[in-house]
Amino acid sequence: MIEKNKIFEVYENIRTKLKEENFGVSPYKEIDYGLQFSVSTLSWSGVIRIYQNKKGIIKVDYSQLKGGRSLEIQRLIEGERMYTQTAIPTAGLTLPIIGTDESGKGDYFGPLVSAAVYVDEVSAKELAICGVADSKNLSDSRNLELSRKVAGITSGRFAVIEISPERYNSLYEQFKKENKSLNTLLAWGHAKAMEEVLAKVDCKAAIADQFADESVIISKLQEKGKSLKLIQMPKAEKNIAVAAASVMARARFLEKLEKLSNEFKIKLPKGASPMVIETGKKLVDMHGRESLRKVAKLHFKTTKQIIKS
Repeated sequence: MIEKNKIFEVYENIRTKLKEENFGVSPYKEIDYGLQFSVSTLSWSGVIRIYQNKKGIIKVDYSQLKGGRSLEIQRLIEGERMYTQTAIPTAGLTLPIIGTDESGKGDYFGPLVSAAVYVDEVSAKELAICGVADSKNLSDSRNLELSRKVAGITSGRFAVIEISPERYNSLYEQFKKENKSLNTLLAWGHAKAMEEVLAKVDCKAAIADQFADESVIISKLQEKGKSLKLIQMPKAEKNIAVAAASVMARARFLEKLEKLSNEFKIKLPKGASPMVIETGKKLVDMHGRESLRKVAKLHFKTTKQIIKS
């Protein structure tokens, strides 16, 4: 016999947890052996099923949650129980560690932001439970929300370095004259963020995504950073510390992009799409070509597409 009351009780429990995290939850629809319902954000939706198997055990099916959200939502719902069954994502590295990541590198509008986060055994567990993951797999609203949780869980042992578009353009032009690449600027941001974290807490190791030769970052580190064991690896966001840094960097980028949008009275989109080009043309019409220097990364080919006659 199907225990409908227990299935409905599980639905209500899940609904409450997801609502607290600002997910939309639809009314349920009954299916064979259980029920299903939709979970959504402004830019994403998926389906969760609750059913009773042949052994009479009530199960939650997350398989219809696409777009990298399944693990995040499962952690929200199952919390501590899931943590005991799933290893903390450390990419095989020992904790504590400082993770670094950047945001805005591929966005025409907005700043370049680097962040570093110190993570130990206790905070790693809490970060995993609350759903911290690579920011590219999270919605904007979720990134902003998780950034506040990361700040609390790590007790302020993080740093966020922001390079405004105007400053970015000046530095890029300077580096180009010195035959240096964008990697030099990225390395400086990572190193600066690491140094600020090391001013708050001692740590022996740090991990960053592999965007340049290790010596590029090391050369930018100051006295405290020189003693760090720096690990660079592809897809470093598999490590919980780097994932936390990616969330912090993306949240700051989103906040500053919105601030610039308000300042120039035009919605500045993310990325470097045709919509970005059209927005750039409108911006130039409203405020002149010089306004691009204050809101955009001018070395993108997007600039030529905007200002061509």
